[in-house]
Amino acid sequence: MQTVINAKTLRGELKEILERVRKGERFTVLYRSYPVCQIVPMAEQGTEMKPLEEDPLYGAQAVGRSSDGKAGEDHDDFLYGQPA
Repeated sequence: MQTVINAKTLRGELKEILERVRKGERFTVLYRSYPVCQIVPMAEQGTEMKPLEEDPLYGAQAVGRSSDGKAGEDHDDFLYGQPA
């Protein structure tokens, strides 16, 4: 399914949009009313998603301090959809 969203929606709902992409949905992103990109599942690009445990970034140690005041667990939850 192809859904059209604007850049503001993408920024505000990124976590939810990425979850929908993981489930197979496709998005066209508009910026100032013009299409600028498509977000499609990796499997459609010939790259299968690996389980999170096989992702080297998922279990990596912290490399620095966050400037947004959130903990590493918050970032993991945002990136991977579940706490570390």
